[in-house]
Amino acid sequence: MHRPLNKPTAIYSAAQVRALDAYEIEKRRVPGYALMTRAAEGALKLLRARWPQARRVAVVCGAGNNGGDGYVLARLAQAMGLETLVLAAVPPDKLAGDARRAQEDWLAAGGNAHPFDSDALSGSDVIVDGLLGTGFRPPARPDTLAVIRAINAARRPVLALDIPSGVDADSGAVGEEAVRAELTLSFVGFKSGQFLGAGPEHTGVLLLDDLGVVAPVESEYTPLMRRIDESEIVAALPRRARDAHKGSNGRVLVVGGGIGMPGAVRLAGVAALRSGAGLVTVAGAAENLVAVTAVQPELIYLPVNAGTNLDEAVRAANVVAMGPGLGTGEWAQRVWSQVFTLRPPAVVVDADALNLLAREPQRLPADWILTPHPGEAARLLGVETRAVQADRLAAVRELHARYGAVTVLKGAGTLVASGPADAIELHICDRGNPGMATAGMGDVLTGVIAALRAQGADAALAARIGVLLHALAGDSAAQGGQRGLVASDVLAELRGWVNP
Repeated sequence: MHRPLNKPTAIYSAAQVRALDAYEIEKRRVPGYALMTRAAEGALKLLRARWPQARRVAVVCGAGNNGGDGYVLARLAQAMGLETLVLAAVPPDKLAGDARRAQEDWLAAGGNAHPFDSDALSGSDVIVDGLLGTGFRPPARPDTLAVIRAINAARRPVLALDIPSGVDADSGAVGEEAVRAELTLSFVGFKSGQFLGAGPEHTGVLLLDDLGVVAPVESEYTPLMRRIDESEIVAALPRRARDAHKGSNGRVLVVGGGIGMPGAVRLAGVAALRSGAGLVTVAGAAENLVAVTAVQPELIYLPVNAGTNLDEAVRAANVVAMGPGLGTGEWAQRVWSQVFTLRPPAVVVDADALNLLAREPQRLPADWILTPHPGEAARLLGVETRAVQADRLAAVRELHARYGAVTVLKGAGTLVASGPADAIELHICDRGNPGMATAGMGDVLTGVIAALRAQGADAALAARIGVLLHALAGDSAAQGGQRGLVASDVLAELRGWVNP
């Protein structure tokens, strides 16, 4: 039966995927070997489509079901006329269950299981990685590490079965080294480690073959998190009425821009305009007026001095974007205190506003949105940055639970946490690129999220679609090269993405 390869939104823990596999075998009476055969068939079909000129395939097999998938693939590839070499990283007598049956069927079909030899890889057109499965946890044993290093050193395209060997299927952590695949075909469901940590760096292009497995409705099979998908953009940005006017398209107030810091508020303000906000006001130090409005005259500028009262401006706005270029001195604290005391219904808290919040932590309204990078997240949690990065899922959960607001943890694989404390929903963005790791990108994201919020999206939707649009615009801007990409380049691409 033909099963289309796809990229659904659901992402599971490794234990959940194993439970889904077991449910299919035990409850739905699908033999484990049938699932293994489906996996191998799908992987071989993908191999032939991706590398149609390949004639020599080297399959590296381990001891578990991942190795079993490899043995079945080898048998099918040989029957198809490909020159197939199986390199057994584990002696055949160490195999059991379906993996043992797969190995025996390979031998019965006239194949051989050669002891692993790194030199044998050099004659292959494609290497299939069936060494380790989702049960692996770093570090790898020395003999296994040697096989991984040999696969990488062969400099041949690699198709990884389920997950690249050496990658933790839950965290994406890698020990000394992991296989660097050009293409990974995940089975049954996506695993969180394919999206977190170093996982994406080793996974390459990621596709899913669900093997015909459908998740039961029971709560234990609820996905750990979901990918932010382009299909939601229309929900956040519905078609406008013909009689729309600037007021109906949302009013954004950007508060920040301390003395000598006009760039951040300008980037946030322009991002809000380019993302569809009808009216954007920037409130900042008087000295920055010309620097902001001369470059972008569509921005309204409200000079803020020691005696300025922000009540009217805050109440007139649909959403307040607080923090870009704010600083943390006396002026900044006074501005932050004014906005915080007013408790507007919709606020995006970023940059120095996060640092001021970290000084005096307080629970926030559920409709506010926090957008920390890992350093800011660490200050909000009172931990080191490396602790945040070591377990980003735990960090974003804790930020959401502690502060109560929708939380965006920026970085490679930006995470969004929303929903009630007893049922937190996690989303991850798998778009974006390393070229976006430059100054001002966070300010642009703040403006995008604020604009979506001002146009009617709820806090959770605005946060995750803002993250996605920002990443997609960044990918468009990086088509000419990632190195040298600046935040203003992303601004120029936003308009195309907010008009789906």
